[in-house]
Amino acid sequence: MKSKINSIGLEKDPKDTKVVVAMSGGVDSSTVAGMMKKEGYKVIGITLKLYDDTQQTAKSKQCCAGQDIIDAKRVAGKLDIEHKILYYQSKFKQGVVDNFVESYLAGETPIPCVQCNQTVKFKDLFEESKNLNADALITGHYVKSITQNNETNMYRAIDENRDQSYFLFNTTREQLNYLRFPLGGMMKNETREIAKKLNLNVADKPDSQDICFVPNGDYVSVIQKFRPDAFQKGNIKNLDGKVIGVHDGIVNFTIGQRKGIKIAEKKPLYVLEINSEKNEIIVGEKEKLVKRKIQLRNINILSNKDDFNKEIFVKVRSTGKLIKSKVKIQNSTGDVELLQDEYGISPGQACVFYKKDDRGDKLLGGGWISN
Repeated sequence: MKSKINSIGLEKDPKDTKVVVAMSGGVDSSTVAGMMKKEGYKVIGITLKLYDDTQQTAKSKQCCAGQDIIDAKRVAGKLDIEHKILYYQSKFKQGVVDNFVESYLAGETPIPCVQCNQTVKFKDLFEESKNLNADALITGHYVKSITQNNETNMYRAIDENRDQSYFLFNTTREQLNYLRFPLGGMMKNETREIAKKLNLNVADKPDSQDICFVPNGDYVSVIQKFRPDAFQKGNIKNLDGKVIGVHDGIVNFTIGQRKGIKIAEKKPLYVLEINSEKNEIIVGEKEKLVKRKIQLRNINILSNKDDFNKEIFVKVRSTGKLIKSKVKIQNSTGDVELLQDEYGISPGQACVFYKKDDRGDKLLGGGWISN
């Protein structure tokens, strides 16, 4: 007799199913741990300590800080589940922080949350979960996942304001088949209601707002800490190549930026290009920010090639809209033609592919914007 499929798509009774829940100390992952426990799964909570706290980071609204580890421990105690803390500071520094700094020095705008998921969270935590003989690794990401015949596909969350699929485009197929995202079919207020019913101490805890190692969004101070030599004065030029100002370091600028240029012109000026080799900033009027063509590197595909014969949509920033596009992929590189104008596309950001079907917006993969 065939076993009944459980709530995470496996043919096992929950009481015989061991799951690892990545617990950051926030309401989302804590609620997921509570849901799994209530459904009868064998739950192990794992919290990652990713960086050493400073006075600034301890007080800011971030994940994986000192207070969050305490909160995760309290939730685990309340739920009566096993809880482990893994100390990944050095791995996080090498895989995420160093990459973040070097990306800014190269004139890019990095996304450390993707690097974090790609390295310590889904690579090292994935391996740790396998070592514990867990049947699945479960997170509090707002992503809808559908598992059939032991294959999982990812879709944008029902709560589009919370959707985190953009940050997960670099997940491998092996990882995706092992991962589960129970919150993808819920609205945020529903998550908080479940947390209150479970009487969790984090039910009303504010969401993390900053990049975890960047206190109060001040990324320049992080770069200054690790690379004080990065702040070299250079020229600000217009599109005709004329020097119209001086900057204090290219790391102070991102593509599309308007404030902080400090040059008076009849029309507002925006950062159009950052040339790290020449240590120059190129500025111009807003309409010059419009782009239709993008080149990608290090493309990761989670789908079959047939999906790309159909209508494709892309997102070029985490808060951006879906844009109808044509995508051509050659091995790990590709070209994207946007079928409508988009402003301020920056190298270092991700371009993520989606296809619409009867279940929603399916994540097909994505790549890093190189040009």
